[in-house]
Amino acid sequence: MIWLAIALLAAIALAPLALSLRRAAGARSRREAAIALHRAQLAELDRDLADGRIATAEHASAVLEVQRRLLNAAGGAEDAPQTSSPSPILIALVLVPIGAFALYVVGGNPNLPAAPLAERIAASQQRAEQEAALIAQLRVRLATLDPHSEQARQGYVLLGNAEVSRGRLSAAADAWRTALATRFDPTLAAEAAEAISETAGRVTDEAAGLFRRALAESPADAPWRPMAQKRLSEAK
Repeated sequence: MIWLAIALLAAIALAPLALSLRRAAGARSRREAAIALHRAQLAELDRDLADGRIATAEHASAVLEVQRRLLNAAGGAEDAPQTSSPSPILIALVLVPIGAFALYVVGGNPNLPAAPLAERIAASQQRAEQEAALIAQLRVRLATLDPHSEQARQGYVLLGNAEVSRGRLSAAADAWRTALATRFDPTLAAEAAEAISETAGRVTDEAAGLFRRALAESPADAPWRPMAQKRLSEAK
């Protein structure tokens, strides 16, 4: 059924191109085209005179000139009509659907079931609820640990990462502050400072202090150093 629908859509899309083949007529010869052009010019001059855009004398002079050209064109030798070959259109009618089918076969899957918007929203909400439940369990677990232990530190780092994935930068910064209080890490400090800055909408004194210490204690090739230096320049 899906292939029938695809074929129908392709036929509808190419219908105007196919109809152009039936409607196409041989082009006028050069003499016929010239005669038609001069007659149109005469009609336009008459309209200009009637609308008052040109004077009577100018109209008469222009009409005589166009009539002279019209006589010359009418007395010229008849040349063969210029016709265009339908071959390019026929080639397009064949190649376009073949190319579209080839592209669809490479990346398409007509048998893939539809995913209604309501179901996608429900699935997204379910994932969010599951993440919130896991984070709540992690907080309960961390509350039972010594806040200065390495295990708790790793838990707060994980908590901050989870909060960032949910877009809660303030909560992430709080978790990373606790982890940094146990043991300082330049990369984590830079991440915490960035979260603090994003939350406040500016580089706060606390964030600037974290950036400075992170730069002082990090290796020269740390990938986040340009970002930290840029933030400090904004603070100034």
